[in-house]
Amino acid sequence: MDMGKTYDRIDGRLRSFIESQPLFFTATAPLSGDGTVNLSPKGLTGSFAVLDEQTVAYLDFAGSNAETIAHLRENGRITLMWCAFQGPPTIVRVHGRGEAVFRDDPRFPELLRHFPEIEPGRHGLRAVIVVTADLVRDSCGYAVPLMTYEADRDLHGKRFAREDDASLSEYFTKKEHIATSLDGLPGLPLPLPPSTV
Repeated sequence: MDMGKTYDRIDGRLRSFIESQPLFFTATAPLSGDGTVNLSPKGLTGSFAVLDEQTVAYLDFAGSNAETIAHLRENGRITLMWCAFQGPPTIVRVHGRGEAVFRDDPRFPELLRHFPEIEPGRHGLRAVIVVTADLVRDSCGYAVPLMTYEADRDLHGKRFAREDDASLSEYFTKKEHIATSLDGLPGLPLPLPPSTV
């Protein structure tokens, strides 16, 4: 793979590649020219799914700010990126429109069915991020280092497994940049919406 190529859909080799990666990155930004660009790693096993040839989704968990949610609520722009740290050198980007589907949304239970490895209520689940692809591209990953995946860290699950809805909502209320982004945009709705599951 020498030059980048554009694809109409996420299927075949592209789908197999992104589904097999243990780590991906999300990038969002506010509309403001001097706003804070956000880049986040994502990687708990079972927290990403391809819904169809144009749509992917991932689970949004407690433990970080709510920049991605705030940016999606304001403008919907998002880019996801996967890099091959093993095997053939490949990078895949999905540029598209994203939406945070919160726990009280009627679509939430159906979306969770795409993540059978994650128990509802575990890991401080805040939302499902659904991304519709506008542009799918790959490129060579010649400069991406070869690295070996060992395992997921168990710290996140241990930390948030002891929280219930009330304590999780209290945690979010006390934490900075959850209800609003670094730039003051609306972030996660608080108190935390009750789960429909």
